[in-house]
Amino acid sequence: MALKKILTALFLFPLIGMAQENKFAQLDQLLPTPNEYRTASGAPGHNYYQQKADYKIEVELNDENQKISGKETITYTNNSPDALDYLWIQLDQNMRAEDSDTKLISIEKMENFKSIESIQSKEFKFDGGFKIEEVKSNSGQDLKYFINKTMLRIDLEKPLAPNSSISFNIKWWYNVNDRMKIGGRSGYEHFEENDNYLYTIAQWFPRMCVYNDIEGWQNKQFLGRGEFTLPFGDYEVKITVPSDHVVGATGVLQNQSSVMTSEQRSRMKEAKSSDKPVLIITQDEAEEAEKKKEKGLKTWIFKAKNVRDFAFASSRKFMWDAQGVEINGKTVLAMSYYPKEGNPLWERYSTKLVAHTLETYSKYTVDYPYPVAISVHSKWIGMEYPMICFNGGRPNADGTYSKSTKYGMWGVIIHEVGHNFFPMIINSDERQWTWMDEGLNTFVQYLTEQEWERGYPSRRGPAYLIADYMRGDKDYISPIMTNSESIWQFGNNAYGKPATALNILRETIMGRELFDYAFKTYCERWKFKHPTPADFFRTMEDASAVDLDWFWRAWFYTTDHVDISMDKVNWMEVSSNDPEKVKQKLKESDRNKQEFIGDIRNRESIKETVNERDANIDDDYAIEMQNKYKIDSSDIEQYNNFKEKATDEDLEFIKKESSYMNFNFLILEEYQCLLSFSLLLKTAVKRS
Repeated sequence: MALKKILTALFLFPLIGMAQENKFAQLDQLLPTPNEYRTASGAPGHNYYQQKADYKIEVELNDENQKISGKETITYTNNSPDALDYLWIQLDQNMRAEDSDTKLISIEKMENFKSIESIQSKEFKFDGGFKIEEVKSNSGQDLKYFINKTMLRIDLEKPLAPNSSISFNIKWWYNVNDRMKIGGRSGYEHFEENDNYLYTIAQWFPRMCVYNDIEGWQNKQFLGRGEFTLPFGDYEVKITVPSDHVVGATGVLQNQSSVMTSEQRSRMKEAKSSDKPVLIITQDEAEEAEKKKEKGLKTWIFKAKNVRDFAFASSRKFMWDAQGVEINGKTVLAMSYYPKEGNPLWERYSTKLVAHTLETYSKYTVDYPYPVAISVHSKWIGMEYPMICFNGGRPNADGTYSKSTKYGMWGVIIHEVGHNFFPMIINSDERQWTWMDEGLNTFVQYLTEQEWERGYPSRRGPAYLIADYMRGDKDYISPIMTNSESIWQFGNNAYGKPATALNILRETIMGRELFDYAFKTYCERWKFKHPTPADFFRTMEDASAVDLDWFWRAWFYTTDHVDISMDKVNWMEVSSNDPEKVKQKLKESDRNKQEFIGDIRNRESIKETVNERDANIDDDYAIEMQNKYKIDSSDIEQYNNFKEKATDEDLEFIKKESSYMNFNFLILEEYQCLLSFSLLLKTAVKRS
């Protein structure tokens, strides 16, 4: 009897091991158990809850010493079934404090010290962090609190009961960082020419942490990479700045008559019904403002409903334009603020990109619900907040720009405006799961780019763009399901690979109709709520009737990849340089090259891109690409020069048009290279 048990166990153990390694096993054991808050279908449960945090804030920006001072009243509503003994508040500016943990986890490498500027930035001394002056109850009593790095805990005299609220006041100030010297998601840019500043201000006030059914308080320390998760609420914010500054912010401006001229208000009225940008402040007006500094202060008042955060930008250098965008019968104001240094790119493109992004994202996710969407230009930045984002993409001083600068600017505006949907509306936990906002956003960014310009050279999305990363050294690759502070190759992991995964689902595994329906279902279910990865995985299956557990397991929980590949194929051909033949071969090559399946389908599904219906989108670079098959005078001149220098033997050899092909193969097994070989063939085969 004992021997039988032993033999049974011996046979069972290998089977158990095989089951555990089965790449097609269900995800049940990896996903949290469904409950009354989150269902097995991926939808919010019948007892789903979330907290609410309302803010009334008064803040002053000191343009002389780059300092922000403020006081705020937070009203926090406990909608959970739990009594709360204490409250947690984020102090994100404390990442810049002298005792910040961010400095302890940073790794210095010699390659980070290649220039004087990089060395100076490492040695830059800055008195950062919030200076908390008081934390009081509404009755004026001091509240007991404790600060742990980037988190502040308020200890309540009595627990905050379910379905009850508490209001309290915090007074604080901090020094604004020079973003050009020490970096940061917000800060200021200094323009020495006229000693002017452009402020992009975020994470600027103590903000409530999320409390939910998944992990209680989400009070992971802010170390710089993992971004933010925040409760929704209503905001009333009074921003006092120099009287000649222009302010753009989350929400709707409440006191136009006090801070805008009658001419500016008239232009704004025109913009609301315009389908192209209308200048509220022209370049001439902005240049005049930055020459003279007015004395005195002015207060701009904004209100925003049902948002998870608030940011603003302020400068006397701003140009300002706007246009209306129709989203399902509602007009949204798309707007841009930018200094003259952003032109000609910004006046020509920014607000049109904002409008296009709102329209495209609304089609694939949810209708954009807010009244405004703003793009602000400041150098070397890309950062998002509700209704407003800060974007780079600056031309040269003489107004010229490279193709990469243009596409970089287009891409960052689409991406950051797109963040209004992920995570500002579909409010995932960025501190824990970066891919849920960056990856999903990058995927819809790709769709938006393809509808902006036919053949748009998107950096991420199609599968072939992620191939090199997927087959890379596994010691430096993390599964997508990795905490944001622990990821190797952040961009590929959190942006590129998730976006590619969704593209593969849409184009190959599910098909566009099933995928688009399921993806939109997820977005509608979780707008203005706090979804988790399990909610996304479950909803995509629930709304499509496609078993995707194997796909989530491979793409999101492992670093597996296909283990055999044609590594590289090179073609070399002796050419006569005859422009007629060269252009013809280029045309044939482009026509016959292998295409991503999405490009093939887009030719049918995208009837007209923005640049095809708007003659002001294409610039010299685009026209050059459209004319690349035409023979011009420079082509003929180059050919004639070549013939003059070539010998009779050279010309005779060229007539043969010999061709060579080189194949590189790579075969992998368990991530070890077993065989790598190269084959060079001389061939008379012509490309067709």
